[in-house]
Order: sequence, then structure tokens, then C-alpha cells
Amino acid sequence: MTSSIRIAPSILSADFSKLGEEIRAIDAAGADYIHVDVMDGHFVPNISFGPMVMKSVRGATKKIFDVHLMISPVDPYIQAFADGGADIITIHPEAGAHWHRTLQAIRGMGKKAGLAINPATPTEVLDHVMDLVDLILVMTVNPGFGGQAFIPLLDKIADVRSRIDATGRDIDLEVDGGINDQTAKQVIKAGANVLVAGNYVFKDGPANYAKQIKSLRG
Repeated sequence: MTSSIRIAPSILSADFSKLGEEIRAIDAAGADYIHVDVMDGHFVPNISFGPMVMKSVRGATKKIFDVHLMISPVDPYIQAFADGGADIITIHPEAGAHWHRTLQAIRGMGKKAGLAINPATPTEVLDHVMDLVDLILVMTVNPGFGGQAFIPLLDKIADVRSRIDATGRDIDLEVDGGINDQTAKQVIKAGANVLVAGNYVFKDGPANYAKQIKSLRG
């Protein structure tokens, strides 16, 4: 298991009117990854931004861009996000007919590949792709909106951790949804090593970003 806990603030909760400035602020505050939630209004009931917006702020930080694609169909847009500066591209198995091929394509572009599991998605979707994933994202809310209450899927997180450990590979186990200083402790105990937090990090403004990020590490 990867021992260090990494924090990935979701810029979905940032002030979009000064997005580059917000990214620089969370970078300086100690963020490990910059989590980019991409929503299309089809796969999830919300719209965020596309590859051009992401590309425009890529120069604001050298930190890893952890891009979560909540779009369907996903395959036609993989290249655009790779070209836009994504370092990790995470997809949902429900967003395409052949996610094994999609994961291969992401890695073929020189990017790390992630698979996201919604609350009702069984962990068995991982059975034949563990050799292709660099990150597994367990959603502890139904995707589409920030600020939702945490769903305590701790047994699911522990199941994914056991699957990762059985491979002997260094695969990140990321959790996203309702993460704060209290739920962070629970998901870390269950096996997570990357925590996504939006509202909790951004809610009180830049002066508090470092304090909020530090509190998530426990």
C-alpha cells in the first residue's frame, strides 16, 4: 500500500472567474494533485468545462492534473484532454462499450489511466483490467454535483484496496465525494491514499486552503 496520503482539491468548487489564480493558490497551499471534474450534462446532470478551458490553466501549476471524465461517449474526447495537459485520465466503465480498449488508448498516449466506480457499480468491473489501471476512483457520492453527503462505502474501499494489494502494483486508490476532516479518516483507514475534496477545501477562501488540506492528511 502507498503510505503517503495525497490530496487532490477539485477545481469544480473553485471560483471560475479566476481559475488560474485559484489553481496557483491550492498549489502553494500543498495540493498534491489538481482534480479536474469534467461533466457533459448527459452522463451526469451537470456541465462543467471542456479541454480548452483545462488547457488554458495548465500553465498555472506543474502539479499533476488528475482528470475525471464524467462524459459519454468518452472515447472521442480522450485525445483532446491528453493534449490539453492531463496527466491522469479517469473514465467510467458505463461511459463506453469497451473500457479495456479505452484504458489501453489512454496509456498509449503516455498518460496514466484510471477507472471510476460509482456507488452502485460492482467492484467486479476491475477483474480483467487491473494490469491497465494506475488509479481506481471510488465515488462516495453519485457523480454530477459538488457538496453532496458522504455515502459510507467503506467496505467497498477496503475491497478495492485488497484487489490492489494482490497485484503487487503501485495503484492509487482515490476516493471522491463528501470528503472532509472526519470522513477523510474513515476512507484512509479503509485503504485510500488519494482524497478528492472540493467544497471542504475551497469553502473559506484562499487564506484557509493550506489549513484545510493539512487537516485532510490527518
